[in-house]
Amino acid sequence: MGNVEQNNRQKRYPPVLKNGNGKVPFRFPFVSRSFVPSVFTVMNMVSGYGSIVMSSEGSYILAGWLIFLAAFFDTIDGFAARVTNGASEFGVELDSLSDLVSFGAAPAFLVYRFGLSSLGMPLGLILSSLLMVGSGLRLARFNISLIGYHKESFSGLPTPAQAMTIASFVLWMQAEPLLTGRALHEALALLTVVLAGLMVSKVNYDALPKPSIESFRRYPFQMTAYVIAIFCVLVFQAKAFFVAMLLYILLGIVRSLGMLVRQWQV
Repeated sequence: MGNVEQNNRQKRYPPVLKNGNGKVPFRFPFVSRSFVPSVFTVMNMVSGYGSIVMSSEGSYILAGWLIFLAAFFDTIDGFAARVTNGASEFGVELDSLSDLVSFGAAPAFLVYRFGLSSLGMPLGLILSSLLMVGSGLRLARFNISLIGYHKESFSGLPTPAQAMTIASFVLWMQAEPLLTGRALHEALALLTVVLAGLMVSKVNYDALPKPSIESFRRYPFQMTAYVIAIFCVLVFQAKAFFVAMLLYILLGIVRSLGMLVRQWQV
């Protein structure tokens, strides 16, 4: 009897699931649906942290590419959540925390180490911190206004777009140093202030449509422009991506100004 009671008290591992008949149909419980997208979200965060470490080591090219890698994982986790129907409140919160690391802290530290540190303290620190503060405010506002998980537009420049704009500019200047010294520092400062302001603004930006036949039917010109932009990026790399991001930013500003003018006329 003693051995039987001892065996009954032992915790069985791995845990099992029983059905109503008392049978054991599964040896392992189902993995949560949010597990798969959460793995990609964590990889987003790790990529952002890696970018910070590389910036501290002076490896700005690798730091920039790690921000792009974080953006890739940020896209994949949303796709995985839709495929597995694994969207959850936990996933939303984890995604925001990861985005703050990868698209807030990482680009802020990158611009500080790449050029703004030369402006001295506290100016360089304050300017670079605007990207992180703007990202935090942008993400917080997005979370409280989140309705469902499918949005066709955003209020304010999305944080990944801001981070990739910074990363592409740094990669371009590393490959072809068109700006050096004071000119580079002023360009970085201006870019930082403008991007931080756009993130907390009310400027409306389109969400990138998912690549599918239906997307080409609904947005033929937009999808064609994206294909051309991807081709240019493959050929001209960082400089083309930076120009493409500037066009995306300017398009949102022009469209929002047009909507504002129409509202005044009414």
